[in-house]
Amino acid sequence: MLQGHTGHPPAPEPAAMATMLPPPVVTKPAIPAHPSGPRIWYHAGSYPHLSLPDGRQEVVRSVLNITKPMQFGDFVWNDDGIPDGPVWVRIDLARQLLSVFRDGSEIGSAVILYGDHTKQTPLGTFSILEKRKDYHSRTYDAPMPYMLRLTNDGVAIHGSDVREGWATHGCIGVPLEFARLLFAIAHKGDLVVILPAERGAGKA
Repeated sequence: MLQGHTGHPPAPEPAAMATMLPPPVVTKPAIPAHPSGPRIWYHAGSYPHLSLPDGRQEVVRSVLNITKPMQFGDFVWNDDGIPDGPVWVRIDLARQLLSVFRDGSEIGSAVILYGDHTKQTPLGTFSILEKRKDYHSRTYDAPMPYMLRLTNDGVAIHGSDVREGWATHGCIGVPLEFARLLFAIAHKGDLVVILPAERGAGKA
């Protein structure tokens, strides 16, 4: 399934490049990856790894081949040919990108919102604690559709109106349709990793 959404006029400056994952840790001599349409494949036997904050490593079999800068509100979803398997989510606050991996392949990428300096997004390794399709926050009296709760104090991934200059109260906001797609494949207990911002938190 290949889906995408592009931009809010007038177009802001590019927020991120979807292919800007950090250099993976390679534990064997690397064989160059090769692009195949919308996907960049790594060779079997020479898969790179992404290091997690707790020291674990996740194998990367392929990543999305996105060649244009992504704007606020943009996302790409393509799970064509990717088998069922473990799902995990990588959130890079510095690049303002959320990446979804299934069976070692990146199947989704979206520009995100996150917490400002008054309500910072927590960092580290989390598990999805709860799923609620039609959740409404009593604390903020606001809808949080397709909510995936990460902490007991309410930090979650959920559908948002992702616009330049906006921030959250610590949650990760993603475009609504992307939130729906992620909600459909995510399960309680799935891994979510949040990496730190290298510049001011919440500046989308």
